[in-house]
Amino acid sequence: MDWYLAVLKQYAVFQGRARRKEYWMFVLFNFIVAFVLGFIDGMLGTFVLSGIYALAVLIPSLAVTVRRLHDTDRSGWWILIALVPVIGIALLIFMCLEGTAGENRFGANPKQDGAQLA
Repeated sequence: MDWYLAVLKQYAVFQGRARRKEYWMFVLFNFIVAFVLGFIDGMLGTFVLSGIYALAVLIPSLAVTVRRLHDTDRSGWWILIALVPVIGIALLIFMCLEGTAGENRFGANPKQDGAQLA
């Protein structure tokens, strides 16, 4: 939960780097919340809750994805590769790669600075 809240606290921060753990914990928690809200919406026969939630986490999702790309020493513009059919799978591969050891052009290694959550 701390990882999810940490991403939400950095709502529109597109600078810096994000660890794999930060990214994937956000994705996991985001999936769980979206699933529960989708289930509730299905019971109610509307899609209001899941729609509002999707809009609320759109910018944080983009921001953490860009920061994750920065950790692998790639520009945030690589996020646009997801729009290309089949080739967009490369973005998933980038998200799974180990971050650059040490400092890179986007900042210090998030694993080495004292701002880790756990």
